[in-house]
Amino acid sequence: MIDIQIIRDNPETVAEKAAQKGYEINVGQLLKIDTERKKMIAQIESLRADRNEHAASLKAGKPTMEQLERGKAIKNELTEIEARLDPLEHEYQALLKAVPNMPLDSVPVGTTEADNQVIKTVGEKPEFYFTPKNHADIAMTKGWLDKERAVKIAGARFVYTKGDLVRLEFALWQYGMAVLGDEEILKQIIAENDLQVSSKPFIPVLPPAVAKKEVFEATGRLNREEQTYKFEDEDLWMNASAEHTIAPMYMNEILDEKELPIRYIGYTTAFRKEAGTYGKDTEGIFRLHQFNKLEIESFTTPETSLNEHLFLVAVQEYLMQQLKLPYHVLEKCTADIGRPNAKGVDIEAWLPSQNTYRETHTADYITDYQARAMKTRLRRETGEVELLHTNDATVFSQRPLIAIIENYQTPEGDVMIPEVLKPFMGGKEKI
Repeated sequence: MIDIQIIRDNPETVAEKAAQKGYEINVGQLLKIDTERKKMIAQIESLRADRNEHAASLKAGKPTMEQLERGKAIKNELTEIEARLDPLEHEYQALLKAVPNMPLDSVPVGTTEADNQVIKTVGEKPEFYFTPKNHADIAMTKGWLDKERAVKIAGARFVYTKGDLVRLEFALWQYGMAVLGDEEILKQIIAENDLQVSSKPFIPVLPPAVAKKEVFEATGRLNREEQTYKFEDEDLWMNASAEHTIAPMYMNEILDEKELPIRYIGYTTAFRKEAGTYGKDTEGIFRLHQFNKLEIESFTTPETSLNEHLFLVAVQEYLMQQLKLPYHVLEKCTADIGRPNAKGVDIEAWLPSQNTYRETHTADYITDYQARAMKTRLRRETGEVELLHTNDATVFSQRPLIAIIENYQTPEGDVMIPEVLKPFMGGKEKI
């Protein structure tokens, strides 16, 4: 949630930047209600002070009829104003939550993901002397995927993953955990990218796969129409990514500055409706309703959060480089970074079968947008309390598996194992 003072001071700028992200907001109505709300809150505070003062005066002896009437009048007026404030407060909160985080000035302005900007391309694309197959054809031929039986059990866009592909997926998770838990590797990444951040390792966590509506709303992640599944007759929504339930861990808490940064690496099965998605993206395991993700979440001071974001992107690049997968890095445009983000970066891996790069990683710079609604704060060493900042990023989803299958395929239909994954595959050379 954005700071209301920013809207009060810069209403035109807020409306313009919200429009750049594709959000229509009613700044005029919000500020009108904000003014009415402040006036009513001031009246309530004044009446409560009068009530306390009046109550103190009654201790001197038996109250007179005039004093009793005065007390009753104060109570009735207070009750009436509080009753009027309640619906106004609900409308105020709804309008304020509808305002997205403001994109940084460095974020390219755009209307679709086609306006994202490539800022770096890394790695050599493999050259094949045969026509490369797509991952779905290879996996189906190998018996690694069974969609027909999954449809029978759960419907479209669910899949049974089997055999060596399961082993390869678990190798990916173990490798990601190993890197993010190794402080020496993190120091190397920090030095190579000339970053001023802590080298504190990431703590593994297995978060809940569901959260209450108020939690999703606080993090700015609730997307009823296109993304989020809901449990029938319960106030529980299924997460669409691991950070959706890691970010709110410290709701309504104050953390000591000396504890920061707090970094987590979390694994969960995620669920997305993926409404409106058809065609090649539904083949194999590229875009499923159920998939697995390893995510990182960090809680930092405001002054270190942008460097933390750059650090998370550097970690993602390190992982892709170690897997020797060709990729490029995108600076996401205003329309593609999402409601809570002030900045966003995607990494896309080269897929030979599609002759293009496709998304495997994303990194979200969120500033204090989530922390304000979550009431997650930090206490400085001076004793001052303020909002902290949050960042999140992908370590691995199942999509890097697609890139491995396609970039490491052989003419015989096998898949060579990337060198860094071999220790987690019992030393196997290929599957």
